[in-house]
Parts: sequence; C-alpha cells; structure tokens
Amino acid sequence: MYKILRSILFLFPPEWTHYFSMNCLKVLCFLTPIKKLVALFFTTHSRSISGSQLTTRVFNFQFKNPVGLGAGFDKNAKYLRELEALGFGFVEVGTVTPLPQEGNPVPRLFRLPKDKALINRMGFNNDGVKVVAERLKKWKEGQEFRVGSSVSTELRTLNSRLIVGGNIGKNKATPNEEAWKDYAICFNELHPYVDYFVVNVSSPNTPGLRELQEKESLKRILLHLLMINNGKANSKPVLLKIAPDLSYEQIDDVIDLALDIKLDGIVATNTTISREGLVHHVGLGNQESGGLSGAPLRQRSTEIIKYIHQRANGQIPIIASGGIFSAADAKEKLIAGASLVQVWTGFIYEGPGIVKRICKLLPGN
Repeated sequence: MYKILRSILFLFPPEWTHYFSMNCLKVLCFLTPIKKLVALFFTTHSRSISGSQLTTRVFNFQFKNPVGLGAGFDKNAKYLRELEALGFGFVEVGTVTPLPQEGNPVPRLFRLPKDKALINRMGFNNDGVKVVAERLKKWKEGQEFRVGSSVSTELRTLNSRLIVGGNIGKNKATPNEEAWKDYAICFNELHPYVDYFVVNVSSPNTPGLRELQEKESLKRILLHLLMINNGKANSKPVLLKIAPDLSYEQIDDVIDLALDIKLDGIVATNTTISREGLVHHVGLGNQESGGLSGAPLRQRSTEIIKYIHQRANGQIPIIASGGIFSAADAKEKLIAGASLVQVWTGFIYEGPGIVKRICKLLPGN
C-alpha cells in the first residue's frame, strides 16, 4: 500500500512532500479518537508496555521501544503528537540554533531511489530556540494534563511516554571560536522541556562546523555544557553526534574525551560526504553537495558503533543512526553495541509502519 503512495509522493519535490505528508497526518491526529485509531494501527502492543521485553532502559529513562526518529525530521517540534501515534520510542527535535535560520537555498534535499538514499544540505533551517522551546513547553504541559485524565491512561498503556531529545547547533554566522556560546544558549532554553541533549558538531552543511569535532574545540563546548548541566536542579543526559567520515584516530580522541568527562553517550553517525559505491554516483550523486544518508551508510555506521563499543568496553551508551530500514538492520546495530536505534531515511522509503515492522521482529516480541 505504502509503495503505491510513495510512487505518487516521489513525483513531487522532497521537501514539499515532507511537509505535505506530515500536515496531512496532523489533520488526522487532531482529534483524540482518530489519533487512537492511528496509534492502534501503527503500534506494536502484543503485550503490556510494562511487561514488554522491547522496553529499554537507557540514561535512566524507560523507552517503550528502542526505535526512535533522528534529528532533522521534526526540526521545529511541530509533529510530536503525530510521531507519538506512529509508535516511536523517542524523537529527537532539531537541529535547533539560537537564532532562526532559513538554511541553504532550495532545492536542498534530493532522493536517490536506486540507492535507497537521500542527499541533504538543509543548513540547520529552523525557527530558532525560543520558538521551539515554547512549542516543547506546550507539548510538555499537554502531556502532564493527559497523565491526569482517564483517556490518557488508556493511551499511555498503549503508547507509554514519548521521550524527546533536543539536538543543538550553532548559527551559520557564529564563528567557531564563539560556537560554545550558541550551544550554551540552546542548552539553557531547551533544558526544562527535553529529556536529553545531542550536541551536533558533525553536519557537513554548515561551513566549518565539523572542525569543532577536533578534541580541544569539542572539549571546550562539552565541558561548558556539563558545567551548566551540573548547576541545574535536574541534570539531563548530554550526548555527542559524530560524523562517519572521522578517522579512527579522531574517533579515539572522541572516545577518550567522552570517558574523561563522563559524557552520557554518542550518536553514531551523522550523514556522510562520501559518495562511494552509489548507483547514482554518475549524475545526481556527485553533482549535489551535502550529507548522504540511507542504505549506503549502513555498513560504515555499524563499523563505528562496534569500534566505539569495543574500545570503550561498553562504557559509553550508543544511539545508532545510519541505514536502518528493517528489523535486520536494527538488530545489526544492537548486536554491534548500540542501546537504541534511530531511523530517518528509512522512514521516508519504508513508510509510517516502519516502527511497528521493526519492533515486531526484534527479540522479545
């Protein structure tokens, strides 16, 4: 069914299709009874949430399942209600910057169907941290209200609580030597409303951003955030998202720093600037700049996850991202050492039932 719909949607520009599809889902989920029907259709609930072996405890949170949605899909926290209904265990909003950004000129998102991949050079387009924080505040207040209602109890038994992460970055105009200030602004603004943070220094679409992955620059940003975090009444887990294009020497630096400062986790990995092995390499694949995501990234992402897990002796929790389209892909990441997995491009190609299909075939369900 979705393959037919996808063939129609793929006739239109990717970015337009994204917002059209999510806004249609938003209309469907506006009324609670319809949202419940959507949730019943797309959520795996073969046993109670409390007894399900899919329930995953990481960062002192109980995730209803280990399948989340990566940053970049719901940049502005507009679709949390709808994504909750699709069964995601967690959703990462952002990347959010202190000031609003239009991002790079369009077109900036490209499909590579033969490769089951996407190229994006969005450029951290978002509404700015204050607007996003206000949306998250309303979402949180709505969640707290629902907890006290009889309707919400039924929904929570089916869906449990959606864990929300905040992916933060710097504005394009901010020089790298001032980047730590941008991350701190976003951290402070979002802190009351997200469950965990991901520091994004690995997008290839903001000039110079990846230079912040060098050990000293990274240390300055992360130590400052951890200092702020320790001063809060309730500290939040802080994770780092890394690029798949790092050398193993650079990954060693990241691991050593993470262990030294007691970072809460790593997201592995972001998109790649490599075009190796693409069917579309002659043509779109090498004509368009930006980060490549999807199936071509699967193997490299898994290799990095396995390397981090073994090198750190399992001391660093890992969220896997890159090339996850099926339960087999998710299992591969979990066996390599990941605690949780994120989909993004797989969601585009496999459709809204991807979480249910993955969860049904994971061990314990």
